Amino acid sequence: MMDRLLRRCRIKSRLFRECLAEFFGVYILILFGCGSVAQVTTSQNTKGEYLSINLGFALGTTFGIYVAKGVSGAHLNPAVSLTLCVLGRFSWTCLPFYVCSQLLGAFLAAATVALQYYDAIMDFTGGHLTVSGATATAGIFSTYPADYLSLWGGVVDQIIGTAALLVCVLALGDPRNTPAPPGLEPVLVGAAVLVIGISMGSNSGYAINPARDFGPRLFSYIAGWGDEVFRAGHGWWWVPVFVTCVGAFLGALLYELLIGVHHPDSEPEEAEDLTAVLQQTVELDGLEMELLEGAETGDEVVGGASALTDRPL
Repeated sequence: MMDRLLRRCRIKSRLFRECLAEFFGVYILILFGCGSVAQVTTSQNTKGEYLSINLGFALGTTFGIYVAKGVSGAHLNPAVSLTLCVLGRFSWTCLPFYVCSQLLGAFLAAATVALQYYDAIMDFTGGHLTVSGATATAGIFSTYPADYLSLWGGVVDQIIGTAALLVCVLALGDPRNTPAPPGLEPVLVGAAVLVIGISMGSNSGYAINPARDFGPRLFSYIAGWGDEVFRAGHGWWWVPVFVTCVGAFLGALLYELLIGVHHPDSEPEEAEDLTAVLQQTVELDGLEMELLEGAETGDEVVGGASALTDRPL
């Protein structure tokens, strides 16, 4: 009964199914990622610390990929989708639909975290929702630069971080390199996110994903934090949205130029195999001619046939 009902719920449009998968995969990523930030922030580091946030986003990425991979390929990141389009591995027509789905998933996940932690946020802030200061909570949802970080320093930071992500993702999925074992790709992509957070997170929170930053930022703007979420950090908001795309393309370009185009070609081996087959054919033809000549001259054919059988191919 339930199986029949579920079959009727199946959506016929392949693109719509893929968009739903992207939406839900990003939702899982942000639910765990921003949820870990909310717990650390509102508990004032008594129930978690910076490593907890790293693990939250890493495992959120892992399980988000597991949720979506079988349907959409689990891009979960507009910068990844855009880069795959540039590489010719994804349809430009599908790109806007994927990006909108990813943004919507991030937005609703941020809303879920805000609902779950509403009382904790109100208690921590005294009811004043702020972007900066000792009781700032806007950072639960999106990234902001450290006080010492210049705008261009942040640009460099996001380019390097997102480029590193794409290099790792492409390496894990490259069948001609040493790809991840089937089924373990999400775990290793999550590990890449973890190491980026551990090594590159202090400057600006390692957004490395436009949807991860802009969707929750838009939610915080609507939910009461106001336009300060777009003005803070000298108008920082555009860096995680646009610069991450530049970093993703740069990382993909580096991987393809330094690794991808230098894989050993399989054609020489095929040529060698073909040459060996031709040589064997010539040898067999020569033996057949010897047998025929022997038969015509009255020689014993048994020895020739034995030679044909015993001669290694």
